[in-house]
Amino acid sequence: MTSEVAKSGGTSAAVLLPIMAVIFGVYIVMGLAMPVLPLYVHQGLGLGPFVVGLVSGSQFAAAMFSRFWAGHHADNKGPKHALLTGLLVAAASGLLYVLSFYFAGRPSTSVGIPLLGRAVLGAGESLVITGALTLGLTLVGAQNTGKVMSWIGTALYTGFAIGAPVGTTLYAGYGFEAVALATMLIRLVGLPLLSFVRHAPLPQGRRFAGLTKVAGAVWLPGLGVALAGVGFGAISTFIVLVYVARGWNPMWLPFTALSIAFIGGRGVFGHFPDRIGGAEVALFCIVVEAIGQALSGKHIPLRLRCLELFSQVSATRSFIPGSAWKRSVARRARAVA
Repeated sequence: MTSEVAKSGGTSAAVLLPIMAVIFGVYIVMGLAMPVLPLYVHQGLGLGPFVVGLVSGSQFAAAMFSRFWAGHHADNKGPKHALLTGLLVAAASGLLYVLSFYFAGRPSTSVGIPLLGRAVLGAGESLVITGALTLGLTLVGAQNTGKVMSWIGTALYTGFAIGAPVGTTLYAGYGFEAVALATMLIRLVGLPLLSFVRHAPLPQGRRFAGLTKVAGAVWLPGLGVALAGVGFGAISTFIVLVYVARGWNPMWLPFTALSIAFIGGRGVFGHFPDRIGGAEVALFCIVVEAIGQALSGKHIPLRLRCLELFSQVSATRSFIPGSAWKRSVARRARAVA
C-alpha cells in the first residue's frame, strides 16, 4: 500500500489531508492558551515571572521527557492509535484547567493544577505529533519525508496562527474559563476526524530497537533542535507580559507572526535540506535565529522588533534535518527517532 500511495502526489495529498486536519485542530487549541496563560498566572493569580515560566515550561519539559514513550507507543501500537491517545490526553488538560477554578481562592493550589494541565498537554502533544509524522511517513513512503514534515508543520502553525487571536479574544471577553472549555471541547470534536485517517500497517519484525541504538543515530540533530528551541520557549512564555507592561497591542501578534514566518519558511526553503543537506541549512538558520534574538532587545525600535519573528523561523526550520536521520533509523523504530 505504501508504494502505491507514494507514486502520486494527488494520492499523497488525499492521505495526508485528514492527518493535517487533526493536527490543525490540536494546534488551534495550543494557540488559544499560549498568549493568555501567562496573563492568567501573572494577573489573575498574582504570581511572579518565575511561576509563569514554570507553568509554561512544564509543557515543553513533559513533551521532551515523554517523546521516547510516545515513539515506543507509536511503533508498537500503531501511529493512528498514538494520535487517538494523544487527543484524549490533551483534552484532559482542558479538564484540569477547568478544575483549577474551584481553587481560585488558594493561588498555590490553583496554579498547581494548570501546571499539571500543561504537563499533561505536553505528553498529549508528543503522542499527537509523533503519531502524525510516523503515520504520514509510513503511508506515503520515506522518499516523501520532506513533504510529510512540511505539510504537517504547515497545518500545525496555521492552527497556531488562528488560535492565538481567538484565545486572546475569548480571554478578554469571558476570562480563562472560556479558554479552558474550548481547550477541552475542540480536542474532543477532533476525534471524529480520525475516522478519515488511514490505518498504517505495523512494520514486520516488530522487535523494538534499543534506546542506545536509536539515540546514537539522532542525538546530534536532537541536541541542535533543543538548543534552537530555547529562544522559542523564552519568547513564547514572556512576550505577552512584555506587551502588557509596555502597552503594546495586539498581544497575539508575536504568535501569529511566528506562525506566518514558519509557514513562509517551509514553503520557500522546505526543499533546501534535500538539495544541499540538512546540517548546512540548520547552520544558516542558527545565524538567523541569533539575529532575531538580538532584535528583541529593549533598545531596538518597535518597527525592527517585528523582525524578531525570523528568530523563530530558524528554530522551526532546524528540525527539517530530521529527514536525513529518519531515514537512517530502521522503520520499526522510526517513531522513537
